[in-house]
Amino acid sequence: MVIAIVSFLTLSSVGLFGLLWRGARQHHHQTTGREFGVGVAIGAVTDFLDTLGIGSFVTTTAIFQASHYLKDERQLPGTLNTVHAIPTAVEALFFVTTVNVEPWTLISLVVAAAVGAVIGSEVMVKLNQRRIQLIMAVALIVTALMMAAKLLGWISLLGIANHATGLRGWPLAIGIGGNFILGLLMAAGVGLYAPCMVMVYFLGLTPIAAFPIMMLSCALLMPSSAVNFIRRDRVDYRGLFGIIVGGMLGVVVAATVVKSLSLTALSWLIVIVSLWTARSLWRAAVRQKHQMV
Repeated sequence: MVIAIVSFLTLSSVGLFGLLWRGARQHHHQTTGREFGVGVAIGAVTDFLDTLGIGSFVTTTAIFQASHYLKDERQLPGTLNTVHAIPTAVEALFFVTTVNVEPWTLISLVVAAAVGAVIGSEVMVKLNQRRIQLIMAVALIVTALMMAAKLLGWISLLGIANHATGLRGWPLAIGIGGNFILGLLMAAGVGLYAPCMVMVYFLGLTPIAAFPIMMLSCALLMPSSAVNFIRRDRVDYRGLFGIIVGGMLGVVVAATVVKSLSLTALSWLIVIVSLWTARSLWRAAVRQKHQMV
């Protein structure tokens, strides 16, 4: 099964890169050296932290907001899912090949997340900028609260006595339904890692099993939802290829070079930054509403 997963991730990544390359050419976009360099820096930092379990959506959104990186915030969910798809596939390769999870459990939950993401992306591309700002603000608040719960040790307590590497019966059905919903939310910019970890702990899986499930889910659902975002022109190509290259470098460094690193203080900082970014997005949406009146 590992060979099949590696082959699929490679093919999906190559296919997505091809779609992005064609999309950039159709929009006559030529990335400048500065844009590429900035993109490499963004990707390296955000996907380095993602590999260490912090997540990439919160940090990338915060950087985009602080630097006014996106010209149209309707492109935020699509850009997030697109730029981090290939680096996340590289992440998944490290964990799928080293952590044992029963094949049926892994495949069922991952496919459910991908289906949810496709449906979620269809909804997101139809929303205006104000609604996306509000959704992203709520997504950041939820993510910050989940990160805080993880840092306080509440999430880890759920899986402390778990030893199972597979699900059967109603726990499997709940897992499939739960990951489908998380796939829907991922298309809206809600990070999947922390809520997926909570779910698999509640269902009785060993804590380490959460990593291949959540990373492979993201690696499959991101390209799946990216197709809709690319097709509906909800992707910002400025610096995009730089973010992808930098992201892959960040993943490799985090997975192979960094063996142990205390991230507690940094994680709490990211919780604060995510709440600040949520406030910024919410205020922008409120201002836009007043301008419409």
